[in-house]
Amino acid sequence: MSKAKIAINGYGTIGKRVADAVTAQDDMEIAGVVKTRPSFEAKLANDRKFDLYAASPDKIDSFNQAGLEVSGTLDDLLADVDLVVDCTPGGVGAAYKELYQKHGIKAIWQGGEDHEVAGFSFNSEANYSDAIGRDFTRVVSCNTTGLTRALYPLDQTFGIKKSRVTLMRRAADPGNIKSGPINAIIPNPISLPSHHGPDVNSILPHLKIATVAVKLSTTLMHFHALNVELDSDFEPQDIIDLYAARPRIRFVSGADKITSTAEVMELARDLGRSRSDMFENVIWKDSISKYQGELYFFQAIHQESDVVPENVDAIRAMCELESDGEKSIAMTNKTMGIGK
Repeated sequence: MSKAKIAINGYGTIGKRVADAVTAQDDMEIAGVVKTRPSFEAKLANDRKFDLYAASPDKIDSFNQAGLEVSGTLDDLLADVDLVVDCTPGGVGAAYKELYQKHGIKAIWQGGEDHEVAGFSFNSEANYSDAIGRDFTRVVSCNTTGLTRALYPLDQTFGIKKSRVTLMRRAADPGNIKSGPINAIIPNPISLPSHHGPDVNSILPHLKIATVAVKLSTTLMHFHALNVELDSDFEPQDIIDLYAARPRIRFVSGADKITSTAEVMELARDLGRSRSDMFENVIWKDSISKYQGELYFFQAIHQESDVVPENVDAIRAMCELESDGEKSIAMTNKTMGIGK
């Protein structure tokens, strides 16, 4: 079977991780990565033997002056690929849609773009089969990915009457000095609900969910407090058993001295994860509680990496490399070292 040829437009926080994840797969390969300027990440792409392309012709001189050889422009790269993963900054990717259409190639956008850019939003467990053969797909944001992973199995098994979520968001990624850290707690947004609930509904339209969000003075992870009213009765052990069988959920516990997101990141380092990435939802097992008949628990989401395996599965579905979502998830998890 020939490998699907993948372009990465935007080799930053998500793009470089998707590029490494694609390289680890047996059924797809990186044809090239695109940068707008010769940053350290462009040099990293060169070191990793990825063919480097400039976003536009006027950018080529800056790469040459930095001693970086480019293979051409984004337009050149798109002439010979099956699919492009757009990892440009939020709000930028939609402008490239016309170019992707001109080349007649498939495209994946990230959660920073609106659902309408692709007309379809993706989660590996919830709607893999609906992505098979599609031309355009949007992989939802890190928070929406984490919420969908947590709520979808609950809804499938017990039914959800209503879910209420408080999202405590990191202020910026660790490498972003422009917008963090902050010495404040910021309602974000102040108007309610936050966009995260409607974004979950782009995948699970029937789900009743209300979300509120605040920014905190941390760069490590997002943190969710979930309260879910289920249709069926349950005990905490039922929820533990359900999540223990899910492919991208990892339990931690206060009993093991993991009492913060800092210790979760230390766990990722100790696991030997590249870039200290934690691809799974991290749920505190000892937080899973039944109070006044409703479910409560805490989870942490690593904003830099949890969408990466979803991008790989979306590629596999759209390029029709695997028709079975569970098999694709298992393949991706094995190659990326995701597992219990």
